[in-house]
Amino acid sequence: MTRGLRQPTRAIAPGMTQAKKPVSVLVVIHTADLRVLLLERASHAGFWQSVTGSQEDGESLIETAAREVEEETGIRVPTQRIRDWQITNTFEIFAEWRHRYADGVTHNTEHVFSLAVAARQPVRLAPDEHLNYLWLPWRAAAEKCFSWSNRDAILMLPEKTAP
Repeated sequence: MTRGLRQPTRAIAPGMTQAKKPVSVLVVIHTADLRVLLLERASHAGFWQSVTGSQEDGESLIETAAREVEEETGIRVPTQRIRDWQITNTFEIFAEWRHRYADGVTHNTEHVFSLAVAARQPVRLAPDEHLNYLWLPWRAAAEKCFSWSNRDAILMLPEKTAP
């Protein structure tokens, strides 16, 4: 690139001040008996998922996980309660959501976490993000997820939560 020339930039989504980082977290929230919390996406009714969200500048991944859990469910927990599975998934970002990212970004790296809660509890949804929530047995939750990475994480719960 020649000095002094700027590359054209793509407009990002309304209300966003900067492009999202293509680094995210997936947090599977579950009870001891492996009932899993799923959230229904507001932008796609019928699409169910665990807590997800992009890392913000200056955050560690565990801080991102705790922030997203609180923002999307109202459940506030210290980062020490969130378990890092040391698993990452890389996937292509759906074309309809690429406007949220810098030009040329097509893939996201997702880091998998879990959060054990004592019992199923009421959830305070972020209405701009989610329509509804369900607590389901882990196999049923896995079947309901639209995302392969979310499904696979839920299917690993018995192994990951074994003493």
